[in-house]
Amino acid sequence: MSEVHQNISTKLSKNTPQMRTADVVVVGGGIAGKACALGLAQLGLQTIQIAPDLGQAIAAPQGDQWGQRIYAFSPSTQKLLAKLQVWDAIDHSRLQPVRDMRIFGDRGEKQDQLHLSAFEAGTPQLAWIGESNVIEYTLDQASRFQNKLERVSDAVENIQMDSDGATLYLKNGSALRAQLLIAADGANSPIRAELGISMQEESYSQSAVVANWICSNAHLETAYQWFLPGGDIVAMLPLPNKQVSMVWSTSPENAAELLKLDSSAWNEMFSSIAHGAIVAELGRLTLHSTPAAFPLRRIRANRFIGPAENPKALLIGDAAHVMHPLAGQGLNLGLRDVATLLNILSKRESFRSLHDIVLLRRYERQRQGDTSALLWVTDRLKKLFSASSSTEKQLRNWGLGLVNRSHFIKRRLIERALGDIDFE
Repeated sequence: MSEVHQNISTKLSKNTPQMRTADVVVVGGGIAGKACALGLAQLGLQTIQIAPDLGQAIAAPQGDQWGQRIYAFSPSTQKLLAKLQVWDAIDHSRLQPVRDMRIFGDRGEKQDQLHLSAFEAGTPQLAWIGESNVIEYTLDQASRFQNKLERVSDAVENIQMDSDGATLYLKNGSALRAQLLIAADGANSPIRAELGISMQEESYSQSAVVANWICSNAHLETAYQWFLPGGDIVAMLPLPNKQVSMVWSTSPENAAELLKLDSSAWNEMFSSIAHGAIVAELGRLTLHSTPAAFPLRRIRANRFIGPAENPKALLIGDAAHVMHPLAGQGLNLGLRDVATLLNILSKRESFRSLHDIVLLRRYERQRQGDTSALLWVTDRLKKLFSASSSTEKQLRNWGLGLVNRSHFIKRRLIERALGDIDFE
């Protein structure tokens, strides 16, 4: 796409395509974009969602095979989906509640662990584990019956901004006009780039290897995570029917080697790492999907609204921030963007337009604090457990045990992980 053009007249020339209008345009077809578009329409705003793959129907997940894109859904996400009236429509047989989390240091010592319990926290569960498709399918079904929402399977080629909003020119030759533009188009967001919003990006020089397994031992509704010497992190997330989803963060070179292993070699690997604790907890693991890998990086947009002069757009989800998966909070952070935006717009004063700078700055201010804190903590944890000095090794393992002995700190950690959304 070309650069954003400011202060362009909204009058159409004879050769300009027919202009359709909406209150809000959401660009992006992932979970955050779909949830945002649905929520805006439910607020009574005429909404258009644009993404190249919106015309591709997502099938309802079924059978005993779980997809590769597995997420942890926090209570803040559950609260948003309930507000959107889709939580109860989700196939809960494909969601696994997490009652406990156990995080282990890299020395193999019993005291080097952190145990977080839903029972101790006074909450029914700490999270749910489920597939991307189970959420996306339900959001798609709800969107079909929302008469304020139009979905367009296309791509944006050009954006023009003026004092009254944004005009988007699509690849198919049509044009859209809206008061507010929302970029939910992913980590490599073309909209973010066109708005002139810079970002901070850091490669972790790691890849995440993902695969699903059937375990011979019951997982006891527990999410496990092991920090390994050298900086690798192995998470085993519980799924229904004695299955677990693995996320192994490792070097790209080791990721390539792991993708070559057969089931027998995988079990030998599990027996040799983490002092044999993975096999001790979960028993024999049988590969139940084709392993895949993707690179890991950290991204944070320097602004969440744009352009710098007279902003008429804002960023949500991966367009605004990308984090290491060790905390399992990436999707939840993006959906808190959505929840915050919906809350602000639902309470906006009647005299304010949707792109009023006061509203946009409210959104940016509220989201920057949550985003910065979570990105910082996740980044520091990742780097701490990648450090090789003996002092840092002792510090990180001692720290896990110290936190585990402090009920106050553990409760604060759980409260942070649960998230909070005010819809009142």
